[in-house]
Amino acid sequence: MKTKGLLFVALLFLSTAVSAQNAEVSTREMERINWMEFKEFIPSKINTVILPTGTLEPHGVINNGADNTAPTAMAKTIAAGVNAMIAPTLPYGITGSMEAYPGAFQISEAAYRPFVKEILEGLAKNGFRNIIIMNGHGGGQTAVLQSVAAEVAKEKNVRTLVINWWSFASDETKEVFGEDGGHAGLNETAFIQAIDPTLVNRARYKDDLATAYPKPGTWSAVPFPSSIGLYQEGQGYVKFDQKKADEYYRKVTDKVANLITEVVRKWDMAGL
Repeated sequence: MKTKGLLFVALLFLSTAVSAQNAEVSTREMERINWMEFKEFIPSKINTVILPTGTLEPHGVINNGADNTAPTAMAKTIAAGVNAMIAPTLPYGITGSMEAYPGAFQISEAAYRPFVKEILEGLAKNGFRNIIIMNGHGGGQTAVLQSVAAEVAKEKNVRTLVINWWSFASDETKEVFGEDGGHAGLNETAFIQAIDPTLVNRARYKDDLATAYPKPGTWSAVPFPSSIGLYQEGQGYVKFDQKKADEYYRKVTDKVANLITEVVRKWDMAGL
């Protein structure tokens, strides 16, 4: 009987140990996790982190922080599936030609570049091998993020991936809506509508809020004359179709998650 009792205790201990090893992290958000749990999971069980980046600027009839709302929501949607933690969103960026609009913020490249670099270096120091920058804002910010990410990858021996979700999802935009989108156009507005419809002010919308971006070498204006910039003349006007908005969100987040999974797999396969 004593032998059976000891065997039962041993099996119970082994079962508890296995369960603890396979336990799910309590949160995927770095700002919500306790340091002791962080130590248990990173990097032994989780070595990927997603850093959402954006800015504050006008977006037609959706929130000024849409460039933060979109990548943050996407990170939360896909984090468990790609086994990643989520770093706090960097909400200020290089806004560019829309900085004159009310509520917009402009951070100079001279200030932004070293700040972002130190954030990435901090993520590397904390044990993350794969650093995914989920960027919600284009313009000059994209080039800076790509440059800094490449520098940190080489200097800290980590692997970095920068994703501009709206450009990467251009095929899904055309598939779901049958046309191209734009800055605060039907695609970005739909994405925010799927995340939180209360951030969409339909009553203020009119097509005249939009202007097609000029073809290279034709004209330029600072500030840009509209808070909605269309990629193609006559395409991208907002529709407010909730069903298509939800479909678009699912397709985009799935595509981004698949990209992250595939890039990490190929990094591993190449032994990088």
